[in-house]
Amino acid sequence: MYTYKNIAIQRLGHDWFLIKYHDKKFCVDPFEIKEDFHADYIFFTHNHKDHLSLSDINKIIQPTTIFVAPYTCEENLQDFQNKKIFLKQDDSLIFDDFSVKTIPAYCIDKFRSPWILYHPKESWFVGFVFDFDWTIVYHAWDTDIIPEMNALSPDIALLPVSWTYVMTAQEAVKSIEIIHPKIVIPMHYDTIVWTLEDAEYVKKHAQCEVVIL
Repeated sequence: MYTYKNIAIQRLGHDWFLIKYHDKKFCVDPFEIKEDFHADYIFFTHNHKDHLSLSDINKIIQPTTIFVAPYTCEENLQDFQNKKIFLKQDDSLIFDDFSVKTIPAYCIDKFRSPWILYHPKESWFVGFVFDFDWTIVYHAWDTDIIPEMNALSPDIALLPVSWTYVMTAQEAVKSIEIIHPKIVIPMHYDTIVWTLEDAEYVKKHAQCEVVIL
C-alpha cells in the first residue's frame, strides 16, 4: 500500500487498484480478486475480460455500490441492479467529496494483426483522472503515449509498462516527461504479460519518484 496525504493506494494485480479515500473504497478494473471487502465505487476503463470481470464484480459489490464506466460497458453490466453511470470520453462527474473525468485511452502502434490495433481510439475506451481534494490521480489504462496526455499534470500517475498491448517501459518513461507527475505507480505487468523488470526499468530511468506495488 502507498499513502499520499489522505489517500491510500493498493495495486492488487494487473491494472486492478483499490483506492481508499476518507471512508470510501474506490476500485478500478478489479480482476482476480483475493481480498475480502466491499466497494463503494467500481470504475471500469473498458469491457475486456481482464478489466471487466463479472465473477470478480460479484465478490465485492453491495447494494449501494456505484458503477462508473464508458458506454461500451453498458451491455456487460446490464444484469446488475446497482446504480450505473455511463460516460463518454472527456466527460466529468462531481460527487460530494471527489470528482472524476474521463480521458481517451488507445493504442497507436500496438497491433493484434495487420492494421488492427489492440485498443483503437474508435472503441471509446477511457482512462480516469480523479480529484481527491486537490490531489490528482491519473489511471492511464491500456494506452500508448497519446496527445491527450499533454493536458495532464497529476500528482500520481498509474501507468502501464508492459509492451504488446500498451506502451512499453521505455515509452512509459517518455510519457512521464510529458505529464510530469510527482509519483508514478507502474501497472499492467507480472499478471498476464511481462514482468517486474519492466516496472524496475521505469523506476531506474524516470525523473520522478516511482513506487512499485
